[in-house]
Amino acid sequence: MTRESHGNFVTKGNVVMQSSGLDGRLPVFVFPQSLTFYVADQSTHKQIVTLYNPYDFHISFSVLCNNPSCFTVDSPKGVVRAKCSLDIIITRTNLSLSDASERDRFRILISEDGKRQVLGKKDVPAILLTGIPDPRSGSESDHFESVRAPTRSSAGGGAIETQFHPHQQPFGTYPGNTSPSLVLVGAAVVCLLGLLVPTEGDQTPTRVPSYLHLHSNIKIVIAYVLGLLTYAILRAG
Repeated sequence: MTRESHGNFVTKGNVVMQSSGLDGRLPVFVFPQSLTFYVADQSTHKQIVTLYNPYDFHISFSVLCNNPSCFTVDSPKGVVRAKCSLDIIITRTNLSLSDASERDRFRILISEDGKRQVLGKKDVPAILLTGIPDPRSGSESDHFESVRAPTRSSAGGGAIETQFHPHQQPFGTYPGNTSPSLVLVGAAVVCLLGLLVPTEGDQTPTRVPSYLHLHSNIKIVIAYVLGLLTYAILRAG
């Protein structure tokens, strides 16, 4: 296993090359912006960081940490498809305050899938507390390393890294909610009624009052809107 320097970073194995000319030009969208772990609260020992890809191309990502012995990351490297998001599970494995630092943080690097040039980066602070959290701030550490994935025992008694394949969710879709919106259906019904109203200037006898007759230009617009609504409803269904 090789260990090479990457600017202010250290990575193991494959090195992520970074071009100073493009460093930080591409925004990296993650949530939350920081992580807070509590020694006495076991539910906080495992937290989720969501990485969003709003771009029209797939992005590769790599998660680094300046204190990797205290954490495991289920997906330290991977690919996020265009217009999708990916949940990264981060677990605090070392709850010793003596090993924790206010400067503990993760750095997420992204690049276009299939290329090694880093296009953007994002730092996510990770704080370990025992009681009620107070506002904390720390200076950026100058030493980051790759974070190991969780391990499991092999048949021969050795430890091997567990491979995860997290689910990626496209933007704007929600599992279990595939029915069209009632607002869309209602708007389509209104447009349909508008098309059924007599056209202004039509001499055909009708029970609809003349002040409710619509101009032909207005009906053209309503027909166009109805087409868009129909497409949206069929796509949602």
